Amino acid sequence: MNSNDQLSVDTLRFLSVDMVQKANSGHPGLPLGAAPMAYVLWTRFLKHHPANPHWFDRDRFVLSAGHGSALLYSLLHLSGYELPLEQLQQFRQWDSITPGHPERGVTPGVEITTGPLGQGFANGVGMAIAEANLAARYNRPGHNVIDHHTYGIVSDGDLMEGIASEAASLAGHLKLGKLIYLYDDNEVTLSAGSDMTFSEDRAARFAAYGWQTLTVTDANNVEAIEQALATARAEVHKPSLILVRSHLGFGSPNKQDKIDAHGSPLGADEVALTKRALGWPEQPAFLIPDEARKPFTNAGARGGHNEGEWRERLDAYALAFPELAQELTLLMKGGTDGLPQGWDGDIPVFPADAKGVATRTAAGKVANAIAAKLPALIGGSADLDPSTFTALKNFGDFQPDGMDDSTGDRQGSNGGGWSRAGRNLHFGVREHAMAAICNGIAAHGGAIPFNATFFVFSDYLRPALRLSAMMGLQVVYVFTHDSIALGEDGATHQPIEHLASLRAMPGLVVIRPGDANETAEAWRVAVQSAGRPVALVLTRQHLPTLDRTVFAPADGLRRGAYVLSEAEGGEPQLVLIATGSEVDLALQAQTALREQNVRARVVSMPSWELFDEQPQEYRDQVLPPALTARLAIEAGVAQGWHRYVGDRGDVLSIEDFGASAPGDKLLREYGYSVENVLLRAQAVLGKNNQ
Repeated sequence: MNSNDQLSVDTLRFLSVDMVQKANSGHPGLPLGAAPMAYVLWTRFLKHHPANPHWFDRDRFVLSAGHGSALLYSLLHLSGYELPLEQLQQFRQWDSITPGHPERGVTPGVEITTGPLGQGFANGVGMAIAEANLAARYNRPGHNVIDHHTYGIVSDGDLMEGIASEAASLAGHLKLGKLIYLYDDNEVTLSAGSDMTFSEDRAARFAAYGWQTLTVTDANNVEAIEQALATARAEVHKPSLILVRSHLGFGSPNKQDKIDAHGSPLGADEVALTKRALGWPEQPAFLIPDEARKPFTNAGARGGHNEGEWRERLDAYALAFPELAQELTLLMKGGTDGLPQGWDGDIPVFPADAKGVATRTAAGKVANAIAAKLPALIGGSADLDPSTFTALKNFGDFQPDGMDDSTGDRQGSNGGGWSRAGRNLHFGVREHAMAAICNGIAAHGGAIPFNATFFVFSDYLRPALRLSAMMGLQVVYVFTHDSIALGEDGATHQPIEHLASLRAMPGLVVIRPGDANETAEAWRVAVQSAGRPVALVLTRQHLPTLDRTVFAPADGLRRGAYVLSEAEGGEPQLVLIATGSEVDLALQAQTALREQNVRARVVSMPSWELFDEQPQEYRDQVLPPALTARLAIEAGVAQGWHRYVGDRGDVLSIEDFGASAPGDKLLREYGYSVENVLLRAQAVLGKNNQ
């Protein structure tokens, strides 16, 4: 390493160390060891423009090892992003934009929220999928308007997590050649050396996944790192993992290669010793020599030039392919501003039908109608398309070049062939990676991703779903088989606590529609919900399609809850509140109560979150405060419902796991019958008449 490189690398190291030390909190070990690889990547390869962090054709960088956030903030500051030194000095403090782990939307230049290990690894796979798909759909000979790489720094902990294995396997199969990860192979985890838990041959493992693997034996050899990155970029048919042998806490006389350096400040004395060992001035803290900035500012200037060239190419593209350019411009814009005019014009209106249709079936028809006019819609399931009905017909399957099935007759094909341009993603049985990959696609931009699985398996992907909500990413989660009514598969597949669990998550909109037309409205809400994820919770069994000339219009769903059927003959004495498949049961009970001279109002409440956003006046109209006789009906746990039914109301719920039997039999056995609703309703009325 020459003296100029050394100066810049050490600046990265000690900015990070000083941040952690001043905060008296953080992870100094990774920045000390990984600074050289980050330096080479950011100054010699990464295509980015600090003056415009959202330039669409920039390379994406993911710090999957998010505990090393101090290193990322040092990179961003030196590169010229809007991250002043004062913010580095406020690392991990209240109201700073330098949180303990990187957070999308908080710090300029941070692409994705990382920290929970393995998530960033899978996010990067999603970003690479988004780039490959958009490039295949919009580039034309002589007009490459989508052409960038996804890079990341990953750790031992990342590679240990199961989500990384899921994502790596899929990335290798998909031959994502523009995905390149630097592996900080320091052989130390938080509590022990990796030899205690992680003795496998990582290079052989990733080679088996279909990755190119390269090894750099000395993390301080910047020339070897540069050569490895160049070799990785030259491999266009395989993602690359570069194993860089580093030393946790490099340079620390007493803590290098020890677990002490992972997640605790070095301490003032050890910081001084480390600076002395590496020839760095002990004072002042946060020292940035002018010469150390030059490689970073030069890289930023190069990025500005790259962006200028790209805009010229985009202008030429618009002249040559005006319709494609207009479509791509909307995709790049994203959000509600990026929705094409009339995108929802073909959403079906389902006729009244007593037999009806499963809401999963209705949702599939709606998604296909939307996809025809909304190029942003892309997604798939965890090997469950035949059961979730989420295949986009005739939009092709996203597969590597050379695996095209142009005849559309291979098993699993959805028509339109197999190619990079396909809009159906096949995730395999990998729920956790599926959701995190969709986060990466959404964060990349240019797409509204959806994924699908059985509702009970939302448990497998919950950590990624939580990050969707935390980042405000527009990801649509399609959860089918939503209750014990799925039947014979039994308790292992029957969700019980899952609605309550997801409703507890801030920032997530959960919608459980009660018939086909509510399902259509739910999809409309999901597409218009820029800035947050939406979970659609759908039935396996048929539900009657309600006659909307008799009952209130289905667009009441947009307000979360609405009066579906008003009491006849005077003011209501009782409110029946239901979601999903239980809405029809509430309507049946309303009729039976009428025969008992009880006036009941039926409220369909497909989304608590949407309802809670409404003005108080509207909420009081739907659930009048003086009308305390309320019975909620839902095939799940009661947790949370008392906020709506109050102390004088009741909830018909399930407080145990399910069983294996036909769905209609299970519903009766668990009390989801008109007779039992009447008994519970009379009990509520009795309580309120005391």
